[in-house]
Amino acid sequence: MSAPRFLRPEASEYAPFYAGYVALVPDGDLLDTLERQGEDTARVLGAVPEARGDHAYAPGKWTVKEVLGHLADGERVFSYRALSFARGDATPLPGFEENAWAPASGARDRSLSSLVAELRAVRGATLALLRGLPPGADLRRGVANEQEISVRGLAWVIAGHERHHLKILRERYLD
Repeated sequence: MSAPRFLRPEASEYAPFYAGYVALVPDGDLLDTLERQGEDTARVLGAVPEARGDHAYAPGKWTVKEVLGHLADGERVFSYRALSFARGDATPLPGFEENAWAPASGARDRSLSSLVAELRAVRGATLALLRGLPPGADLRRGVANEQEISVRGLAWVIAGHERHHLKILRERYLD
């Protein structure tokens, strides 16, 4: 009995609004990609000076700290969805309003280093979950935010969501 391989999901396994995230993820072993990505993100963000954590590239945009908090929150939500669907739970799951969550997260009052550590811990938990799934669990589906999605689709969305935000951080925040 082998664990799921998390091959690239078919377009029918996620809502169209996730296609951009999935497209950002290179082909290959997704679990290795998630592990390397987590390490790379922690290295890049761990090198950001603490004083830069409160920077927002424009009025009304999130700070670096809030982006990190959003990454951790988003990964937790996507991972919970994956857990629920992998376990065969057919209960539809709600969406989440990231623009309401960001200021409520308290990320602005935390250190960058604590947020980077939290993001590493969340990624470790995600990897443990995905590596421990039984065969076939990656193909199970459920409904989240009124859209059907597979466990495999969620795993790829996690990777693509982080790539998306790290790209924005590099381009607009860490110049």
